[in-house]
Amino acid sequence: MNKIMYSGAEILLKSLVKEGVKEIFGYPGGVVLPLYDALYLQNDIKHYLVRHEQAAVHAAEGYARATGCAGVAVVTSGPGACNTITGLANAYYDGTPLVLITGQVNSKLIGGDAFQEADIVGITRSCCKHNYLVKDVKDLARIIKEAFYIASTGKKGPVVVDIPVDIFNAKYEFNYPKNVKLAGYNPNYKGHPLQIQKALNTLFESKRPVIISGGGVVASNAHKELKELAVKLHIPVVHTLMGSGTYPDDLETSLGMMGMHGKYCANLAVSNADVIFAIGTRFSDRITGSLKHFARDAQVIHIDIDPCSISKNVKASIPIVGDVKNVLSAMLQELAKSHHKINTELKDKWFAEISQWKKKTAVIQKNSGKLSAITVLTTIYEYTKKDEPIITTEVGQHQMWCAQNFKFNKPRKLITSGGLGTMGFGFPASMGACVAEKGKYVINIAGDGSIQMNIQELMTCIDYKFKVINCIINNGYLGMVRQWQEKIYNKHYSQTKISSPDFVTLAESYGALGIRVQKEEQIIPALKQAIEFDGPVLIDFICDSFEMVYPWVLAGEPIDKVLLSREEG
Repeated sequence: MNKIMYSGAEILLKSLVKEGVKEIFGYPGGVVLPLYDALYLQNDIKHYLVRHEQAAVHAAEGYARATGCAGVAVVTSGPGACNTITGLANAYYDGTPLVLITGQVNSKLIGGDAFQEADIVGITRSCCKHNYLVKDVKDLARIIKEAFYIASTGKKGPVVVDIPVDIFNAKYEFNYPKNVKLAGYNPNYKGHPLQIQKALNTLFESKRPVIISGGGVVASNAHKELKELAVKLHIPVVHTLMGSGTYPDDLETSLGMMGMHGKYCANLAVSNADVIFAIGTRFSDRITGSLKHFARDAQVIHIDIDPCSISKNVKASIPIVGDVKNVLSAMLQELAKSHHKINTELKDKWFAEISQWKKKTAVIQKNSGKLSAITVLTTIYEYTKKDEPIITTEVGQHQMWCAQNFKFNKPRKLITSGGLGTMGFGFPASMGACVAEKGKYVINIAGDGSIQMNIQELMTCIDYKFKVINCIINNGYLGMVRQWQEKIYNKHYSQTKISSPDFVTLAESYGALGIRVQKEEQIIPALKQAIEFDGPVLIDFICDSFEMVYPWVLAGEPIDKVLLSREEG
């Protein structure tokens, strides 16, 4: 019997279908034309044409963060591939599963400075989990299988598959592997039973315990196990920015976000704890502040699937390498068999101390008579919370105000750039979220600086009728940088005052809806109009230029040294 032969482009698409991929984001170019021709001739995968390759990766990130499945982006060689680096680095830092397909010049021309050639394997080595240069069409199906496996297991992250044009055109039979075996790559999922028991005993004996919930809880879908364990052990929970929604914000035992712009009570609780139970967090500088002073009197229990993250920044007294969901499930099973009793009297005393810290909050700021960004964001939250939309953000003051003032009771409802802090992330990420949440609107919280980094994606939203509501906090500055200049650089506002287009006219020129809001009473009518509009919206909120984000821990300071107003520090 004659074997059916397929082109490399067809093998790639068939491999994606085998992985359950139904949507991809991309931008064509010369060396990927064989792939785009194959896309034209099939109906299994929908392709979304973005306006910039960076946006393709961010959109794939938004899709992955909303669904938990690996996002897929496709770009051409040279400048197309190079334009993806920021997105790759962003996904790498935040542990987002992603497969990026890059085109490459003909295999025989590699290294000869061919037109639109770039060594993307070399360039991306430090900002992706793994990368491949496909040298033989016979290996293509196996490599795609491995790429999805690596991206979606262990600590999740981006994988790059670089495919020369001659590989796209070469012919071979299609045999998709059922299993993957990679020498040296065997993520540990279960957690050591003795370490789990030791952790439980330590928590039972603790007087002032705190749970820190990080992005690993989201990645592992372990929010239910976390809640059950925290309630049964009677332990307060703080979360990192990436851990938003992992523990319901409306529970009394939730202390909210910790760190540089975290809540006063969350930072004080961590600083005064005798046991810190860290779950799926990297202990970045934004949550630890001064490492020398971080939780000096606490034993640290640290669960993470990535062994490199444990004791990297904060030394763990009880390290547990494993998948968060599996480890927490094992702890709950042990708890059910345990004869230990929770000392509720000690825990109640601890909660009473925390309740006093809860009373100390940031001072309400006086403004210039213009809209307060905090008022805008709290109104957006209150008006839309019944719909539970996905919220994406750009990076800056608006991002922190959103994290502080929105309550997230479910994971995957806040999609933001954590580790890399990428301006321009939120808008294209919201497009990926729209693809994941078909028929629902997504809100992107942006600043007037960051929205301009990928504003060209308005056309993408028009083409596909993405219901993205961009809420622009327009204060005329690169707000967070200006805030640092005010406090640390004697109000030397060097290159932070930024001009913007007329966002309403700009929106209309694309065919979107533009709305300008300058008064508090205009906020809700604008939101109502935006939600009813069938397509993308820009709402330009003209806000106070000098509003500050508080609480604030200055860089390098201990996290219990919290500034609550301009007058402090």
